[in-house]
Amino acid sequence: MTHAKPFDEPAGIFRVSDLLSWYAARTPHAEAAVLDDLRIDYAGLAHRVDELARALLAAGVAKGDRVATLATPHPDYFVAFLATVSIGAIWVGLNPRHRSDELAYVVGDCDPDVLLTRTRIDGRDYAAEIAAMRRAAPSLRRVVALDEPRPEIADERRAFLDSGGDVPDRVLAAARADCGGRDPCLIVYTSGSTGRPKGAMLHHEGIVQVCLLQNRVWPVPRQRVVNFLPINHVGCVVDLSCPTLAAGGCVVFMERFDAAASMELTVRERASWWISVPSVFQMQLALPEFERYDLSAVRLVVWEGAAMPEPIIRRLLEIVPTGVATNYSMTESTGAITVVPPTTDVELLASSVGRPAEGVEVRIVGEDGRELPPGEPGEIQARSPYNMLGYWNRPQETAETLLPDGWLRTGDVAVQRPDGSYRIVGRLKEMFKSGGYNVYPREIENVLETHPAVALAAVVSRPDPLWQEVGVAYVIARTPVAATELEAHCRERLANYKVPKTFEIRDALPLLPIGKVDKVALRRMAAEGR
Repeated sequence: MTHAKPFDEPAGIFRVSDLLSWYAARTPHAEAAVLDDLRIDYAGLAHRVDELARALLAAGVAKGDRVATLATPHPDYFVAFLATVSIGAIWVGLNPRHRSDELAYVVGDCDPDVLLTRTRIDGRDYAAEIAAMRRAAPSLRRVVALDEPRPEIADERRAFLDSGGDVPDRVLAAARADCGGRDPCLIVYTSGSTGRPKGAMLHHEGIVQVCLLQNRVWPVPRQRVVNFLPINHVGCVVDLSCPTLAAGGCVVFMERFDAAASMELTVRERASWWISVPSVFQMQLALPEFERYDLSAVRLVVWEGAAMPEPIIRRLLEIVPTGVATNYSMTESTGAITVVPPTTDVELLASSVGRPAEGVEVRIVGEDGRELPPGEPGEIQARSPYNMLGYWNRPQETAETLLPDGWLRTGDVAVQRPDGSYRIVGRLKEMFKSGGYNVYPREIENVLETHPAVALAAVVSRPDPLWQEVGVAYVIARTPVAATELEAHCRERLANYKVPKTFEIRDALPLLPIGKVDKVALRRMAAEGR
């Protein structure tokens, strides 16, 4: 699927950060990032990135080193990402909603040299979390506070930035000349079926090319987009922030999602690109005052991460009659595997994920590894130059996911339709999606089984009209325990989208002949509400 360039897109881009340099030189006074009253143009964003890049070099950060950032969707995150990748280091985003153990695990796994962090967010003090991350990462030399000075737990931001003032231009230029292409620049952690998150390593070339491709498939020149996605999610960085940068557009940041506030921001900032996951669209469209919002600036609506119900698609087409769009992707593919360009075809939008994206080969494979013909369901696999390099420090998992001939195993079951498009019909593994987030039952089971009253836990999903799917936990207890206690136990240790919506305490669970829990039976029970 090839598309013409909708406008003069950046050319000769070798590093992700070159997208910023391109527009800083050509449209220096165009808005690049907005948060409330803070408005940053391309020249100002480039200045902030250079300033932080010099400070990172002064702190000893070199090519291949990791820099982690704990922050909300804020211009600070984007500056940290661009500065880090511009000098050849690898950036890792951390989600403030995650609990201390989750943060410490990721930081301990990627072992960063520098942590850039907020110390307080929405009333939550992160002093204990910062201490836990320091213990988890022996290589962590500097922790820098992005907000208020708190010298007892982190270095002061202004002093850290000033430390880069003595780094010569030639040193900064040399660091940038020595990176790019297929060098890793971003690690995005995605949970595995064992419940242990794995860091997918994405590279400059992949991110740059999928951004340019996305802007050809979904052309909105100088787009303005509201971004409230967490910074550890590939959607925040690669799907929204970087394509907007590649279009010379503006990212309007929102630190804390609220359906009504997001619509007010969309109207006030004249957002031209409305993109999110289906559950968010449903919450926004369900607002009592939705009809009063002036969405005349919106040129394109896109959803990702899950299927969209037909009634919602029809409502969105009333807002943008020229067509709406979607795609199928995963963290490991960097960008779209298949795409649906803007269309008014409701059946195609509701029942398929489109055709292969430009530069992507797609095949459907059976259990025996044989490629299957159209109409037969099997695992959908993708091969492209955009695919991840592998999982950070996970050679076995990498080998299981990236085959020697370059094919990426998605773990999703799909079928090719007669028109050449693809339809996702299921998942090989137990992972389910809730509100666009991947949720892996084993991770939740591990947490539940740390509770002293729990002998065994099994988690499955059931359909949900808002979140697509939610978790249902079946528990065999050693001693009496209330469902509310188990929920509180999970909320202390897991991000809220991972917490099951229902806890069922049973004397026994259905078993397979070999003694394993029969999760097919549990899923049936969950769907029936038993």
